[in-house]
Amino acid sequence: MKQKSVLTSADVARILDHARAEAQASKWAVTIAIVDDGGHPLALERMDGAAPLSAYIATEKARTSAMGRRPSGDYEEMIRAGRNAFLSAPLTAMLEGGVPIVVDGQVIGAVGVSGVKSDQDAQVARAGIASLAA
Repeated sequence: MKQKSVLTSADVARILDHARAEAQASKWAVTIAIVDDGGHPLALERMDGAAPLSAYIATEKARTSAMGRRPSGDYEEMIRAGRNAFLSAPLTAMLEGGVPIVVDGQVIGAVGVSGVKSDQDAQVARAGIASLAA
């Protein structure tokens, strides 16, 4: 039987703290969502000034990344490259900003961010995930 790591509440708090700090350092009003490997919500924070819609988009970016086992922006790139069949996939946020959390080669969750440019959203997500290595 295989075993894998899981996110603890302390891990989730650390990811959220570091992602928030990254956004605040750049004065970005974003929403940060953290999900488990099945896309189920573990945390959500909509920072002051973030648009209400960003809460939905951040969650869906995280869910897309966790269930797809890849950054959500990969789907955007595939569609841009002509793989239009992905438009009918059951994933709803095929935009950059969802980043999987990978431990020992296995996806154990994901972070999704929405509120600024997509590459900046991904930057915030990666900063949160990097805290697990510290």
